[in-house]
Amino acid sequence: MIDLNFLRENPKKVIELMQKKEPKFDIEGLIQKDVELRKLQQEVENLRAAKNDLAKQAKGGITTELREQSIQLGKDLKDKEVLFETCKQDFENLYLSCPNLIFDEIPVGNKESNKVVKEFGKKPVFNFAIKNHVELGEALGWLDFESAAKMTAGNFAMYRKDAVRLVYALTMYMLKNNVKYGFEPILPPYMVNEQSLINASNFPKFRDQVYSVPADGLFLSPTSEVNLTNIYKESILEGEALPIRMTAWTSCFRREAGGYGADERGLIRIHQFEKVELYTICAPENSEDEQQRMLKCAEGMLQELGLHYRVSLLAAQDCSFPSAKTYDIEVWMPGQNKFYEVSSISNCTDFQARRAGIRYREKVGEKTKLVHTLNGSSLALPRLIVALMETYQKADGSVEIPAILKKEGMWSK
Repeated sequence: MIDLNFLRENPKKVIELMQKKEPKFDIEGLIQKDVELRKLQQEVENLRAAKNDLAKQAKGGITTELREQSIQLGKDLKDKEVLFETCKQDFENLYLSCPNLIFDEIPVGNKESNKVVKEFGKKPVFNFAIKNHVELGEALGWLDFESAAKMTAGNFAMYRKDAVRLVYALTMYMLKNNVKYGFEPILPPYMVNEQSLINASNFPKFRDQVYSVPADGLFLSPTSEVNLTNIYKESILEGEALPIRMTAWTSCFRREAGGYGADERGLIRIHQFEKVELYTICAPENSEDEQQRMLKCAEGMLQELGLHYRVSLLAAQDCSFPSAKTYDIEVWMPGQNKFYEVSSISNCTDFQARRAGIRYREKVGEKTKLVHTLNGSSLALPRLIVALMETYQKADGSVEIPAILKKEGMWSK
């Protein structure tokens, strides 16, 4: 959630930033609802105080006038409390739906305004007619979408043979890389409760994208960012413990209703996918440095894998709901003839921390402050597998596995 004090003290600035990021959001309505709520709260408090004064006066003896005043005050208070609770619920719903404020330097516009800040390598050149990963995977027996659909539904994937080895090799490679950068490995539960999704900013805005288990009041985690956000919820951390860096490998589950296009076949966009996540909790003054550190951590693997990629600073309207600043890492996929995002490194400032109640203090006895949280994919496995298969395919339809991954996998010598 955004800072209410900043909203109240700088309404014009907030409106300006919100119009850059999400023009459709009713920020002026939120400002007005905040004013209305505070006014009703004051009226309720005044009526309660008046009722307490009458009760004190009644100790000297109850008169007809005092009784009538008390009855009327009671009715007025009840009516005002109902209005206050209704207004409070309306305000909270709108407040939870308000995206984070972007940094001033973020480009205006949507995807077309994203700014490429770095490019590594060159597009691979082939002397034969290349295939996409679906053609390669089905011919090699690596990808079995038909069986996945039989046992589950469409837009799920089943890996076989060397594709399974590739998943586990990439996972170990990523975890080792991230540990080298100081990230603690975490293996969290795959299910989360509703409050965890609210704290991580997925609810209420993205409720329709999450799979639920109604009988238990739980949800399949759409990203381990949710899990990692909630490890320290309602905590006061000591300044010397920061930064806290974590990495988690989990399956992620997303409904993404209406998000599938004809050009996103195979592994490009599926309901269940494996991902290694990076997550950092730090002091506010260090969050931009931590974002660069996370970017370097993720980029280094793509460089070692010899994949062509680019890094883009996202424009305001392309930034995610909780993000104030995001870099996308997009890898080149020859069979798709385009770049696809394999990682988003986002600085969420104190947006998630305010929801989850994560604070710190630099010294004992000092006032607590909200931390900053950052997250990023390191990396999303399905799309990375697509890039590897399409980049390292051979004329005979086979795929050469990079040597660095064979060290981590289950390939025979």
